[in-house]
Amino acid sequence: MRVFDNATQELKYKVIKEVCKLAFEERLNDCYYAIPRILVPDNTQAMRCCIYKDRAIVEEMVRHIIGTWCVPNHLLEVLDIACDECPIDRYTVSEGCRGCISHRCVSSCPVQAIRISTKSKKAVIDIDKCIECGKCFRACPYNAIRENVRPCVRACKIGAIKVEKTKKASIDYNKCVSCGACMAKCPFGAIQDRSYLLDTIKLLKESENNAKYKVYAMVAPSIGTQFNYADVEQICTALKMLGVYDIFEVAVGADITAYKDALEYAEKGCLMSSCCPSFVEYVNKQFPQLKDYISVNPSPMVECAKLIKKQDKNSKIIFIGPCVSKKGEAKLPEVAGFVDNVITFEELQALIDSRDIKVEELEKTQIKSASYFGRAFARSGGVSEAVKNIIAEENLNVTPNIICADGLDNIKIALLKNNKGLAKDLFIEGMACAGGCVNGAGCVNHDARSVKMMNEYSEKAYKVNVSNIVKEHLKE
Repeated sequence: MRVFDNATQELKYKVIKEVCKLAFEERLNDCYYAIPRILVPDNTQAMRCCIYKDRAIVEEMVRHIIGTWCVPNHLLEVLDIACDECPIDRYTVSEGCRGCISHRCVSSCPVQAIRISTKSKKAVIDIDKCIECGKCFRACPYNAIRENVRPCVRACKIGAIKVEKTKKASIDYNKCVSCGACMAKCPFGAIQDRSYLLDTIKLLKESENNAKYKVYAMVAPSIGTQFNYADVEQICTALKMLGVYDIFEVAVGADITAYKDALEYAEKGCLMSSCCPSFVEYVNKQFPQLKDYISVNPSPMVECAKLIKKQDKNSKIIFIGPCVSKKGEAKLPEVAGFVDNVITFEELQALIDSRDIKVEELEKTQIKSASYFGRAFARSGGVSEAVKNIIAEENLNVTPNIICADGLDNIKIALLKNNKGLAKDLFIEGMACAGGCVNGAGCVNHDARSVKMMNEYSEKAYKVNVSNIVKEHLKE
């Protein structure tokens, strides 16, 4: 049984699934007309004002998935036609207004957008004049002015979502770190992430059943919290049925990253993790004075890809995980050539179902796994735990002083406390998503038990001396 967080995510899944079907059949030219009518037939109940609006939005989603109107380097974009259902007035006067005579709301407004009704003696906001500064909201002694915050604005902890005069949302890409929180929280599905699914399908088809080159899939450790209707090993079998030659768990790369981070930490005396690209981008944009403290070591995704490329130079690699910003990381000059494509778990679900694969009925395919510590990277605290383990195994000369900051609001607090430089022995683990990668925007679902599930999945991995395993990998 497929379990999604909400109906907008399920609609996105259905659109992606239909695009994949037509891509495999080489009928993409039909998608703009056919898919809106498949998903919104004539006899259906309209989700919005009418089925024609529903179809127009589905068509826009199709164009976005295919990349027709995508802006280069933008991993998240607002679909204007879907966003126009959401306009709300930021500030409204509630029944709590007592019609007081101090009129602090009126005197605080810099544009005279508030007046007192001669009839009711209560405040009235002129929406056409209001600039949404919030001064009246803060001035009212009765808290009678209500602030209505859009879900996308509330979700973005760094103020990268703005509401234009048209009442539509827009993304400030100078601030955006592509965490995808706005996308996950938008109740109309008006914010979409860039998709590389068609590139992935092309990669699989042109491999000629892995004769021309071998296609490897790397799955993020947080896969242990997804696809709860089947085992991870059955998902691996489904990947093979899609045309993948072999599957690696990115936890292998996590072990390598932890080993290198521990050595760098001991050498420098203070460090910040580099595993989460949204965290790295946030530091670079908002706290550039601290960027030199970011680990120079590649992320687990890159380390795992380098390991595969070392073994098979002609390989093509697809990373599958919960993260939108990994799509951007794969395009960085220093990463290009290692990771060929990135797709999310929700995209993988649609890709599998587009081929009518009954995952829960499949045999199991063993995944190339790693240690408990490598898998635990997927939750907040996992990176730090892995680094501490290496410090103990290698008897490194550093006494760990660790801050685990998950969620951009907590990251901001941690960085503000250290904005002039990190203290001796301080290690900051930063993860843009609350709880860690287990709650990434590209997850199929966001379960309240995800951290518990991740711990259980990590416990299934073998426990050995990680340093010895990593040294063997680095020798190969």
